Amino acid sequence: MAVFNLTPSEPSTFILPGIPGLEAAHIWISIPFSIFYIIGLLGNFMVLFVVGKEETLHKPMYLLLCMLALTDIAIPTSVMPKALCIFWFNLRGITVAGCLTQMFFLHVGSMTNSAVLVTMAFDRYVAICNPLRYATILTNARIAKLGLLGMMRAVLLALPVTLLLNRQPFCANHIIPHTYCEHMAVSIMSCGDTTVNRMYGLVLTFVVIGLDLTLIALSYGLIIRAVLRISQKEAHQKALNTCTAHICVMLTTYTPSLFTVLRHRFGQGITPHVHIILANLYFLLPPMLNPIIYGVKTKELRDKVGKCPCRI
Repeated sequence: MAVFNLTPSEPSTFILPGIPGLEAAHIWISIPFSIFYIIGLLGNFMVLFVVGKEETLHKPMYLLLCMLALTDIAIPTSVMPKALCIFWFNLRGITVAGCLTQMFFLHVGSMTNSAVLVTMAFDRYVAICNPLRYATILTNARIAKLGLLGMMRAVLLALPVTLLLNRQPFCANHIIPHTYCEHMAVSIMSCGDTTVNRMYGLVLTFVVIGLDLTLIALSYGLIIRAVLRISQKEAHQKALNTCTAHICVMLTTYTPSLFTVLRHRFGQGITPHVHIILANLYFLLPPMLNPIIYGVKTKELRDKVGKCPCRI
């Protein structure tokens, strides 16, 4: 991680006012936000605890669930503690270094999360299309390497975003109308030419999401082709049921992500407070829902979660 140096003429801090226009309601807004955040943390830590404790769950699929849980902990944690400090204690200041660091970890978490979802799609493809070779193709070591590769990709792609902004001179007006350091909002604070920053951010978003969605679509295309070759309807249902949880998680992750990007780029008619609330919900709802989805749809995990409290 680079050290963020500031010249004396630049502001040492940014101001995050929270949700402009709704300052009087900050305490009330913080209640559902904190509840969603706590539920998400408890659910994802439960997944990590159960999978770590139960040796029968030390399999590639559950290792991927642990990776997903880690990203679902990291993403809201990079945003919510500061947002809650704004809502509860009116602590609105954040150093420029802290702002850029928050942005870096937010981008790394989001892109790693997307890489994990791609790996999950590949896992489902192998499980359905090559079930006899599943144990040899997808070992725990290979899954760990794919997870590390996804994180390295995220770091290498997110670092230029941070470094490009670090080189920009910031104007005297350093109020960021948001609850966290969002890339485009920080770019607007610069007095310099941010064309490269904006273009890189836009290309990065669509390349990462576009590439990952393409790989997922390819995996599911091959899965559907394999399923259609099966003659028994029961086998159809069983094969598709193994993908249900992953499909639901993808919908909770990519739908709000694409909506947020398109709204920020083209939704100038949306009022700022609605934009900020929806942006925060994007970081809160998927991490809260993902453990619930896998807990409901994965019988083996659900059974182990039910047994764990009895053993503690």
